[in-house]
Amino acid sequence: MQANPMLGVLLHAIGGLAAASFYLPYKRIQQWSWESYWIVGGFFSWIIAPIVGALIICPDFWGIIQNTPGNALFWTYLFGLLWGIGGLTFGLSMRFLGLSLGYAIALGFSAGVGTIIPPIFFGEFIELLSNISGQVTLLGVAISLGGIAVCGLAGMRKEGELTAEEKTASIKEFSLIKGLWVAIFAGVMSACMAFVFAAGKPIQENALALGTPEIFTNLPVLVVGLLGGFTTNFVWCMYLNFKNQTFKNYTNAETPLLMNYALAAAAGIIWYFQFFFYSMGTTQMGRYEFSSWSIHMSFIIVFSNIWALLLHEWKGTSSRTIMLVVSGIMLLILSIVTVGYGNFLAD
Repeated sequence: MQANPMLGVLLHAIGGLAAASFYLPYKRIQQWSWESYWIVGGFFSWIIAPIVGALIICPDFWGIIQNTPGNALFWTYLFGLLWGIGGLTFGLSMRFLGLSLGYAIALGFSAGVGTIIPPIFFGEFIELLSNISGQVTLLGVAISLGGIAVCGLAGMRKEGELTAEEKTASIKEFSLIKGLWVAIFAGVMSACMAFVFAAGKPIQENALALGTPEIFTNLPVLVVGLLGGFTTNFVWCMYLNFKNQTFKNYTNAETPLLMNYALAAAAGIIWYFQFFFYSMGTTQMGRYEFSSWSIHMSFIIVFSNIWALLLHEWKGTSSRTIMLVVSGIMLLILSIVTVGYGNFLAD
């Protein structure tokens, strides 16, 4: 199949919108602890949606898994396990920092690590520097990191301008120091999802050989990687349920059980769509598939900041701070165009 970077960018945009939006249903859940709604949503994100999607689209999903070497399955699962730690703490960063600052810091570190390390690891980085298409693509990645930094700076200015009451009005558990540490750690570990797709190449090749359309060949990779992510999150959430005595959340008739389960399921399915479209987008990026991670992170931060503005998280900040976050968004959009053009030149 001929690569189509423009289509790839569009698919990454849809995935980025899903990633920036999934937390919204969680904010409407009532009388449940974080660990309860996080793992219920995660069950839909990491188990139900990936398996159902693969079974529907892949002609022989179980054959794909059975024919994949054990070491490829192991490394894909392991990187998913490590990514799960990042995903777990990523949810905490939203609690402590809100959508705008939490996304900017966590995804900034994730974009840097997840985009640059794979070509270095596979010995392709020098080649990127030696031709114009690689240089344009790397320039786009650099602009992306700059845009993320500007968005993060805007978030820091916002923290300094708002009173404690204004911060907690939109973010009930706001904590800058705790949130910063959690977001940085979450960003570094979340980059392991980029390695899931690298380790899962044999799974992708088997999917293609067994009749899966090329644009969908990463869906079986997601099943294995997200199983690792579910493992990490399940263990931690069960521990918190035990520690906080919140197992009753799942059955307490005094809470809006049906609505809470529905909202958690909606959040989980929306979350899965980010990687459903990301997995398709990577198949369209051609030689510089590694740049998909930078594009994905940029779109997430663009859309998350738009949501934050619409949800009044920036209410009470100065016009200069608002202009700063808008400038960061514009830089991110420029980075997406630049990376897309670099991939177009490569093909």
